[in-house]
Amino acid sequence: MGLLDSLIAGAVQGAFRQLDTSALPSILSQILGRTDLGGFGGLLDALRRGGLDREVGSWLGQGANMDVSPDRLRHALGDRELGQMSQQAGLSIEDLLAVLAQHLPQTVDRMSPNGHLEDDPLAVNPDEGGALSDQAGLDDIGRR
Repeated sequence: MGLLDSLIAGAVQGAFRQLDTSALPSILSQILGRTDLGGFGGLLDALRRGGLDREVGSWLGQGANMDVSPDRLRHALGDRELGQMSQQAGLSIEDLLAVLAQHLPQTVDRMSPNGHLEDDPLAVNPDEGGALSDQAGLDDIGRR
């Protein structure tokens, strides 16, 4: 892990522990972008495939947001995705599930004012190298 990745990981851990809900979409975007899910769209697709279609629909829709339990999130996402997200967030799986259960419905609701998920500009594109330092071109400094 490079210095920039270490700094980002530390910031993510601190933000999650302080639960700054206004920063949650960008923090989750960074975490999801470093997993096989790729972003919020991938997360929502996985949740739908895992049996949470009604819940996700309520978060995207105009009505009340349905709650979701940590256990249902665990079942819907599975060990691999949760392990990746947990590692990127620097949290235990149990802590990550608790944060997601508490904040994901409102976060998705805020990211979908028109009934569909807005573009996720902070998601990391795994086809472009994955590491933020690679995408920013930081490894190229001094080579020119």
